[in-house]
Amino acid sequence: MSEIPILQTRALHRNFGAVTAAKNVEVAIRRGEVVGVIGSNGAGKTTFINMVTGYLAPSSGAIDFDGRSILGKAPRQITRMGMARSFQVAQLFPELTVLDNMLIALSAAESPRPSFLKPLRTPARIARAEAALAEFGVLEMRDRTVTAVPQGTRKLVDIAMALIGEPKMLLLDEPTSGVAVEEKFPLMDAVMAAVKKHGVTVLFVEHDMEIVARYVDRILAFYAGEVIADGAPDAVLDDARVRELVVGHGPKRKAS
Repeated sequence: MSEIPILQTRALHRNFGAVTAAKNVEVAIRRGEVVGVIGSNGAGKTTFINMVTGYLAPSSGAIDFDGRSILGKAPRQITRMGMARSFQVAQLFPELTVLDNMLIALSAAESPRPSFLKPLRTPARIARAEAALAEFGVLEMRDRTVTAVPQGTRKLVDIAMALIGEPKMLLLDEPTSGVAVEEKFPLMDAVMAAVKKHGVTVLFVEHDMEIVARYVDRILAFYAGEVIADGAPDAVLDDARVRELVVGHGPKRKAS
């Protein structure tokens, strides 16, 4: 008997009036995979991510996470089940320090109803938060406010906060967006090292094809709300429809 996918969608549709944003999306993500989601603006990537994380209800279809239906569940409930998410714009408290942001995330992960009347800074929490920051190479930024650290560091802190709850699956929305070119590969190296250490399945949306090609095991290519290609990076990026409709290079030329 084959292993149950950690995330599976069947006949997933989403309509906004007369506009179809997702059409018959059938996806099965295996445990431990790193899967890239590509597509031009309006292709349906964000609609898909929002549906599987509970931010948007599908018009029809099924979504199972870790063998259980998550239809109708709120984002917080889905997070509690083990699916964490980071956003294109880092969701941080800008006037607090990097360490305090981590401590808040850890407190929220520890209890479904965290009490902020209790001390936030405990030795055990600080040690765990510092260990997480060290994994991402940003421990030296612990006492700086978020507004005083580079964009790349903010992204890493945001992802570290999502990972500190020990999820089974992590969804990343354009992790290198807004990051300086020279920071992109070091950032992704840090993220991939951390997720592999924790054995987390990763699904991430990305426009940078160099990032996608280097870090993923598999690519889902979206166009007009549909998955038009699903497979190994080389095969998908060389697919004629993907090159024409997504990557924008037109059909691949055959070597003469």
